[in-house]
Amino acid sequence: MQTRTRPLDWTARLGAVGALFGTGLLLAATPALADPSPALDRFSFSVGAFNADPKFNASVSTPYGALQSGDIKPGRVTMPRVTADVLLGDSQGISFDYYQYKRDYSGGVANSTSLGNFGTLNTFGNATVNTKLDFAKLSYKWWIGSGNTVLGLGAGAAYYRATLGVTALAAVNGQVGTLSDSSSDNAVAPLLEIGVRHAISPDLRLFADASGVWKSSGRFHGNIYNASAGVEWFPVKNVGLVLAYGVTNIDLTRSADFGDARLKVRLQGPSAFLKARF
Repeated sequence: MQTRTRPLDWTARLGAVGALFGTGLLLAATPALADPSPALDRFSFSVGAFNADPKFNASVSTPYGALQSGDIKPGRVTMPRVTADVLLGDSQGISFDYYQYKRDYSGGVANSTSLGNFGTLNTFGNATVNTKLDFAKLSYKWWIGSGNTVLGLGAGAAYYRATLGVTALAAVNGQVGTLSDSSSDNAVAPLLEIGVRHAISPDLRLFADASGVWKSSGRFHGNIYNASAGVEWFPVKNVGLVLAYGVTNIDLTRSADFGDARLKVRLQGPSAFLKARF
């Protein structure tokens, strides 16, 4: 029984962040023809963390059968998160978002899977389930309105990579051994977004966002939904604090020759960011 893994590819993500950051600096240095809504910034960059209380369910396929974790609540986890926004003209813009979810669980996993003519796979004792998800999205937004409140509609693409692994004590046809397997894959899927921004004052603003990613076909498919709401406060002109509360639902399936691997995660909790605007 052997582990199959694929190396992470950071090139695309780092290239996207660099290109977006460079575009933002260029636009920030270019004089605007008119002032945008006070709810929007010409360019902003936020770095922070999402503190979530996750609930996940993982099914890892192996050549000897599928191992299922069942519903697990492993405790709170803090995930790094980076966002950036660039305003093009006064009513259109580009938005970027990236976060990573990583969690390991060790506990009792009991499973019995029929292998047909090959017998039965039985697992017992403790098992370790490893989960990791990298998610990045890039969208083009249209902002409707020019006063203190604007509505944003966005469309773009999302990149996600998920890795699922399991190690367990198992018996196949009466022979006991350690079963260790891992699968990793990535995909690009279409994205839709909607958002609202309201400026109470130039230094105090409210926002709400929702987005959805769908991919119904291909070897690695599923959906990711996100909704959040929060407040931005700028004690100084160009640097502020962002506090938000969000919910993310993830349901991804990777098809393989010997079965499907599936990851279902619900993340719910607060986020905090340090935001720079220009």
